[in-house]
Amino acid sequence: MALLYPLYSGAKVVGAVLGLSVALLLFASNASAEDKAPSTLRDEIFARKILMDSIDEHLDAIDWIVSAGGQIDLARATEHADTISIMLLAFPHLFPPDTNQWQPNVKRDPARDTFASPELWKNFSDFYRQAAAASRLAFAASRTKRQADFMEKVEALRNACAACH
Repeated sequence: MALLYPLYSGAKVVGAVLGLSVALLLFASNASAEDKAPSTLRDEIFARKILMDSIDEHLDAIDWIVSAGGQIDLARATEHADTISIMLLAFPHLFPPDTNQWQPNVKRDPARDTFASPELWKNFSDFYRQAAAASRLAFAASRTKRQADFMEKVEALRNACAACH
């Protein structure tokens, strides 16, 4: 993480590293897809849905702050952007290959089954690159000191997120 964000320090780095470590411990396994219980695969899918929803909630919070008009509470807005940048670093790690459960014409549970395109796993390095780029945009937004710069960077972040959907 230091290579991506040399400016990160303190409690946020410790929290991010601990959070990522816990996630990796929970989801990392040497077992093949056949050895994993279906509920474990569904739990991994559910975890990434929760993380994606949390990222969206932080983007919504930024929208609420910005929609008030006039001068925005830049400290609050940049805190949300900072949290998003950390979440996006962990996000691609919640897509292990065995969670590619896509099957055409099958009824899926929106809460527990994947809707991720199988193309994601065919070009995972591109997905990983896009998540890292979006994380860097959120990080840059979190470090801005001017409202106009923040608005520009958040717009770029939204566009980056929309590119995957």
